[in-house]
Amino acid sequence: MFSNMSRYRAVPDEVVSDARGQTAVAAGLRPLPEAPAVLTHVIKAGDRLDRLAFTYYGQSLHYWRICDANPDYLSPLALLGGEPLVTTCFPVSEPGTGPPWGRTLRLLADTVGVADVKVIDELGPPRNTALLVRHNRLDVGAEGIAEVIRSAGFTVGIPAERTRIGASILIPAAADPAAGGR
Repeated sequence: MFSNMSRYRAVPDEVVSDARGQTAVAAGLRPLPEAPAVLTHVIKAGDRLDRLAFTYYGQSLHYWRICDANPDYLSPLALLGGEPLVTTCFPVSEPGTGPPWGRTLRLLADTVGVADVKVIDELGPPRNTALLVRHNRLDVGAEGIAEVIRSAGFTVGIPAERTRIGASILIPAAADPAAGGR
C-alpha cells in the first residue's frame, strides 16, 4: 500500500518469483511519465534533490519529478554528481625516454575501481596531455590512481574531478495544483 503522494500508488501489483521459486507480490514497473520541463536549474555545490523539490514544488518528497524529467541519469545521485562513479582528469608529463602509454594503460586496467581511461590533448597550449579516468571513488581515490600513473613513469599534475557543478538539469511543471508548483 502506497501513500497518496507516492508515484507508485497507481502502479498495479505483480506476482514475482525469486531464484528459489518462492513468490511474492511487488509493485510493477512504473512507466516514465511525460515530464515537460518549464525551467532549468544550474547545479550548485550542496544542491540536494529534496531541497530543489521543496523550492520548486513546496514539497520535498516530489524530488522524483525532477528525476523523471532527466532520464539520462540513472540515479538521483548521478543527477547532481554525487554518485561513487566519477571522472577525474590527471595531467601528465612525459618522461624524456618516451611516453609509457602501454604500461600505464595496463596498470590502470588492472586497478580495482577503474572503469574507463581516455588519453586527451585538451589542456594546451602549450600542448599538454592528460588521462581522463572514470573510477569508483569507493574503491580507489584520485591519489591512488595518481600513484599508479607515477609508477608507470609519468609525472602527474594536480588531479581535477569533473563535476556537474554548473551543469543544467530540467525542472518539470508540478503535475497538479495540490503539488504546490512555484
